[in-house]
Amino acid sequence: MKSLAELSAIRDKMKNQVASRANDLEGTKIIVGMATCGIAAGARPVLNAFVEAVAEANIANVTVAQTGCIGICQYEPVVEVVEPGKEKVTYVKMTAEKAQRVFEEHIKGGKPVSEFTIGSAQK
Repeated sequence: MKSLAELSAIRDKMKNQVASRANDLEGTKIIVGMATCGIAAGARPVLNAFVEAVAEANIANVTVAQTGCIGICQYEPVVEVVEPGKEKVTYVKMTAEKAQRVFEEHIKGGKPVSEFTIGSAQK
């Protein structure tokens, strides 16, 4: 950084990024647990499947994000779908193939895939 103008430009750029993240709260978020336990259990292909599905479908109000430990390591890979005005849905023991089905049926179709949720895993 050589000048105050450069610092101002960096500040403005970061403000825009923070503002775009705030706008993400209005849409659907697909959150993939990417802590060590999730990665070891196969979360990376799950994350990639969701990212590719969202990109191919060109859906503007859906964001795919990573997070650290969700706290239920025995059920990894874990994916949470958060939709405005609805209860969070937690999917467990996910695979890339399951991610495709969740994307088609839940994200695009609006109906959660109950057989992949944490509630069905505990039965």
